[in-house]
Amino acid sequence: MNTAISFHSFTAPAKLNLMLKVVGKRDDGYHLLETIFRLIDLNDTIGVAVREDGEIRLHEPIPGIEPEQDLTVRAARLLKRTTQSPLGADLHVRKRIPMGGGLGGGSSDAATVLIALNRLWNTGLSREKLMELGLTLGADVPFFVFGRNAFATGIGEQLSEMALPERWYVVVHPGVHVPTAKVFSSPLLTRHSSPGIMPILETTQRFENELQGVVCKMFPAVSEALDELKKFGSPLMTGSGSCVFLECGSENEAKQVNRVVSKRFDSFVAKGLDCHPLIDMI
Repeated sequence: MNTAISFHSFTAPAKLNLMLKVVGKRDDGYHLLETIFRLIDLNDTIGVAVREDGEIRLHEPIPGIEPEQDLTVRAARLLKRTTQSPLGADLHVRKRIPMGGGLGGGSSDAATVLIALNRLWNTGLSREKLMELGLTLGADVPFFVFGRNAFATGIGEQLSEMALPERWYVVVHPGVHVPTAKVFSSPLLTRHSSPGIMPILETTQRFENELQGVVCKMFPAVSEALDELKKFGSPLMTGSGSCVFLECGSENEAKQVNRVVSKRFDSFVAKGLDCHPLIDMI
């Protein structure tokens, strides 16, 4: 991070999908889903500094991604264009959330920029308006602006707050990048599962991710990671992959599993969050 600039630091947490069903497809190509979003304590850090000249500048862009295509830059420009703010911003992203892993890192980064600049620029938009803007950037962005664990429908933007029990997770990155568009365009994907009702986690219901089988056929490394976690319980893939996770009832249990799994895979322990760290900024 450029130390000559006085950046404010903001947290952008990752998420897990505790279940995912594909219940239809819209005429515009977007798929209709049912999913449970859970925030976890793995996070990127977004540095933001206000500029008086109106420019939006990204410091140390991610290799291979042009700044104009970076979701943080697009989020800042969208907010500026919508509010007609004369101000600009310097942006710096410290990545910890794996890219292409189904953990929502890019969407979370964009949501954090919207939340942070809405405060720093004093643009005063409501949470609902920021969620509306976020949807134009990506289907997961509204969830991160919403800021609470949720049952989601539509393309993931229709959110109902959901209370979830305290849990820890062992998350494994199989070492492959899964393109979301490739998964959703696969002829192997079931697109018309029957819509359910809002799940009740206190039951013994077995949750599934309907994208998981498709991804495992395309990327054997994902299947191998799941097989490793199956030694300890019933793991699941998050989002469109590639990361997979095992839910644990205690931190100690999660650490014990991770000690074994980490000998073969890149893995970490994460705690489920009740809400976004920036929930009170809007």
